[in-house]
Amino acid sequence: MAASAVTAASTTTATYTISELAREFDLTTRAIRFYEDCGLLSPGRSGPSGRSRIYTARDRTRLKLTLRGKRLGLSLAEIKELVDMYESPRDTVPQLKKFLTVLATHREQLEQQMADLQVTLDEVRAHERDTRRLLGESEKKKKV
Repeated sequence: MAASAVTAASTTTATYTISELAREFDLTTRAIRFYEDCGLLSPGRSGPSGRSRIYTARDRTRLKLTLRGKRLGLSLAEIKELVDMYESPRDTVPQLKKFLTVLATHREQLEQQMADLQVTLDEVRAHERDTRRLLGESEKKKKV
């Protein structure tokens, strides 16, 4: 991981450019800017006119949590709400309850999708069976 060190009053804080984060997480810089537009990341600015984005370890963690939420199939709004809660005061009970609710809702949606897919698979198998039967009958007629 390529991170540049910025020294501020004898404290070294890791910072990252948009390109460094994009490489680390195998994303495009456009995707990272999109997450910024959604309020999931809030990089500092540097350089002339403040055009260069400087991401902190906090931004990196938020990006990591965002990608984890996406893998779970959560919406960006759900991810933002959970990530924002992650950074709220230390009382984690409400955060954990909310996260559990979001996960339960998402699990129910996935279970419904699985049931729908199972119905579709059963239909495909039935069509395959019927088609094989018709093909077999057709081949028998040709032999006679």
